[in-house]
Amino acid sequence: MCISYGEQVVEDSDVIIFSVKPQIVKEVASQVKPILTEKQLLVSVAAGVKLKDLQEWAGNSRFIRVMPNTPAAVGEAASVISLGSGATKEDGDLISLLFGAIGKVWKADEKLFDAVTGLSGSGPAYIYLAIEALADGGVAAGLPRDLALGLASQTVLGAASMATNAGKHPGQLKDDVTSPGGTTIAGVHELEKAGFRGTLMNAVVAATKRSRELSPN
Repeated sequence: MCISYGEQVVEDSDVIIFSVKPQIVKEVASQVKPILTEKQLLVSVAAGVKLKDLQEWAGNSRFIRVMPNTPAAVGEAASVISLGSGATKEDGDLISLLFGAIGKVWKADEKLFDAVTGLSGSGPAYIYLAIEALADGGVAAGLPRDLALGLASQTVLGAASMATNAGKHPGQLKDDVTSPGGTTIAGVHELEKAGFRGTLMNAVVAATKRSRELSPN
């Protein structure tokens, strides 16, 4: 892999983001290592590649690892950052600002990144399944497909916004919608019988376990 065309870009950059497949991070880091300086802040968004390896390959401990997710494409990412041994608080603030432009940012210890992957990294797929299932339920109940999908998508978006901004626990928000003997509690009852919450919890745990299996030791 030749990166000579980008050497000048690397030399002129204050922040360098490694946004490549995990399988080639070592190769890329090793190739740019000779032209890196201690004045440059290095960032990796490669899934599963640990800071200790990144720092060794690049010969630079001023590294920050970031785990974003695919809603970054619409400015609604959930990103988590972890600072390497040579990164400063100011470095962390800068990267929080940069990734804050595409969503929300949290800081966490790197040891939590497999669980972050299981929840926010893989989580969008769980929600897409839920939207598809809600829409299919609407069609089964007699709604046109386009209307059912639009209602399902907007309902998830609205509920997520409420959970983020209303200042209430999700359980309380659920109770606010659930009146005695009403339609919602009938639906919630079916979800509980099917183990809805337990299944989602198991999905996060399974994805976390798989992330650990795929990460190099």
